[in-house]
Amino acid sequence: MMINRRNFLKAGFLSSCVLVMGGCELFSVTTPMQTIKVLQYDLFPHAKKLDVDVNKYFQIVLNHSRIDESKKKHIKNGVKWLNEEAVELFGKTYIKLDSLQRQKVLILISKTRWGDRFISRMLIYIMEAIFSDPIYNVSSGDGWAWLNFKTGLPQPKEALL
Repeated sequence: MMINRRNFLKAGFLSSCVLVMGGCELFSVTTPMQTIKVLQYDLFPHAKKLDVDVNKYFQIVLNHSRIDESKKKHIKNGVKWLNEEAVELFGKTYIKLDSLQRQKVLILISKTRWGDRFISRMLIYIMEAIFSDPIYNVSSGDGWAWLNFKTGLPQPKEALL
């Protein structure tokens, strides 16, 4: 595929905007974990009421040897592309947008192959974090209580990740 100079410069500029120009504040940086934290509430608003550290869970996921590297890369790229879409549409990174603008970005990317897969993957990992065993120090069991779920026995005595 032939890429012209204009598209090349545009792609490079958008990537730089995500790192350098967080909205109107020069030299602010949007980290993937900041984006994931906001994204979790946009995809699963009830998570605000639960004692769960989704960022801690994503740190486990992104550093785990048994999770396929392509899935890790898709999460990282998805966060980058999400921010690029936000900058292209509204001139700000995803976390700097208001709730309505973030929903518009999510609706737009959900119509693309990468965006649909990214949102699906993020929801899977968010749910895993919410309903994980407290032994992993990600969730206090609030997700279980929310569903009125009683665990089976025996429960793990140590984290297996």
